[in-house]
Amino acid sequence: MDLRLQKKLAAKILGVGESRIVVNPSEAERIREAITREDVKRLIKDGVISVKPVHGISRGRWRIRHEKRKKGRRRGHGKRKGTATARLSRKEQWMMRIRAIRRYLRMLRDKGAISRREYRKLYMMAKGGAFTSTSHLKMYIKERIGK
Repeated sequence: MDLRLQKKLAAKILGVGESRIVVNPSEAERIREAITREDVKRLIKDGVISVKPVHGISRGRWRIRHEKRKKGRRRGHGKRKGTATARLSRKEQWMMRIRAIRRYLRMLRDKGAISRREYRKLYMMAKGGAFTSTSHLKMYIKERIGK
């Protein structure tokens, strides 16, 4: 039995691909007689012609991989394709570093560990790139300010 015309009409009416159209094989005679769009619409309404649901892509494997990557697995040299700066740009590295330093300085100022004047001086030094990390800043404070 050739139901290509009916499948094509149903696909056009429902706005899906022909491969997603399913016809009830027990109603083949009735489907074959349907030659107009109206006939096909009636068959769709009666449930003789239906549409397969969209086949999604499972994210289960992705979730497992993502959890492993969060733990630090699958991140070795063999997995890397770009340079260090391609993976995390210099600007983003700077932003992360300066935000951490400024957070630490704010905390010290609010606790009263450093004065407002010292805070401002260290803040401007950090802005100028004097500290490579928060640990470097801590070392500097211990040596120079002694707190």
